[in-house]
Amino acid sequence: MKIFKRMVGAAVCAALAVSLSGCVMTVDQMYVPPRRSESYQNLQAVMDEFMEGLEYCAPITGENQQTVQMADLDGDGMKEVVVFVKGNDENPLKVLVFRMEDGEYVPLTVIESTGTAYDQVEYIQMDGRPGLELVVGRQVSEQVMRNLTVYRFSGGQPEQLLTVNYHKYLALDMNKDGLGDLFVLRPGRTDTDCGVVELYAAPDGTIARSAEVSLSQPVGQLKRIMTGSLHGGERAVFAASTVDAETIVTDVYALVDGTLTNVSMSNESGTSVKTVRNYYVYAEDIDGDSILELPSLISMRWPMEGRSLEEREHLIRWYALGADGSEHDKRFTYHNYLQGWYMEVDGDLVGRLCVMPEDTGRFAFCLWDRNFEQLSRLWTVHVLTGEDRSSVAAEDGRFVLFKTDNVVYAARLEDGALEAGITQDKLINSFFLIQSDWKTGEM
Repeated sequence: MKIFKRMVGAAVCAALAVSLSGCVMTVDQMYVPPRRSESYQNLQAVMDEFMEGLEYCAPITGENQQTVQMADLDGDGMKEVVVFVKGNDENPLKVLVFRMEDGEYVPLTVIESTGTAYDQVEYIQMDGRPGLELVVGRQVSEQVMRNLTVYRFSGGQPEQLLTVNYHKYLALDMNKDGLGDLFVLRPGRTDTDCGVVELYAAPDGTIARSAEVSLSQPVGQLKRIMTGSLHGGERAVFAASTVDAETIVTDVYALVDGTLTNVSMSNESGTSVKTVRNYYVYAEDIDGDSILELPSLISMRWPMEGRSLEEREHLIRWYALGADGSEHDKRFTYHNYLQGWYMEVDGDLVGRLCVMPEDTGRFAFCLWDRNFEQLSRLWTVHVLTGEDRSSVAAEDGRFVLFKTDNVVYAARLEDGALEAGITQDKLINSFFLIQSDWKTGEM
């Protein structure tokens, strides 16, 4: 059966381990299919007893999307088997839980509920008691609303700790106390109302809810949720939503003095000020320091005969946000999303830099004088894709920035490079490919 592929794979790996540890096998013996373990046979038989009129129903989002999962729910050191199935009665969604007793799997419990599908399942330690809590998110209908329930098994049988409606939730340790929390985003009262954020924690064994905090947009406009750190190392959740066809807004949530706070909220405007005029630019750890940076576009000054304002290239200012809403500059970059590369730019050049695409694969990096009257050319980036790309990259003073199987990225130092302190090594070290998930990640 397909649901047992992982178990069969484990058996195969075990067989291979034995064969490599010194056992001598004939060719015929090597091609004998591995025997299924007795526990596997027992589990399959026990599951089959419960499957009449049911079908397997795996969760559709999150990291735990297997039909059959394993977790130590009661804290006895042995993992229970958790199976997600669906029937056709008034409580169609059922979670089958089996535990090991005397070397055999036996039924522990069946959790029944309404709904159309399993959305997301997590296992977290919320209350400090033995065992993991089981968090089950279900789709209730075709609408935005979903239902989340938390079960505790430390007493042997499931105890329901929390039930709440949601649009999206995350399981994380928000205050770094070693216990899991639930970060829940819910719709507003109407489809056009801004969403609501709540944090649920259970440090003393009882689940407590934080005060509601607003999202800048309705939950239907939510596009990406990321976790990371603020400038001071505080754990934070970054929720990016669309405002219109060209703009995204990022709400940043963290615990400030123990209170869940939208640290990016502007008191003056009543809306988050972290907007970017580019649909594809999301928060990112641009410098690899485990702090998530926010992007802000910087318009570059162009010659009068250049492109219109809407068509011009932009630089990106990446900054870390402090828990007090302060901004801390981290990097400045030029991103070419269409061709999948970017370059870091020195901060002292940002105010006068101008990047001008000269054709499909050539980009001139130029610098205005301090009066913004004359442009000097600093370097040129060439994106080469032809069959002779490697040889072309070495001609006419060019040097290679980066190579892939199909593209060579090359550069050439121009007349203004020396005065601006631009060197070949500096350009090579400042060139990067854009990771593909920067342009996706929609929920």
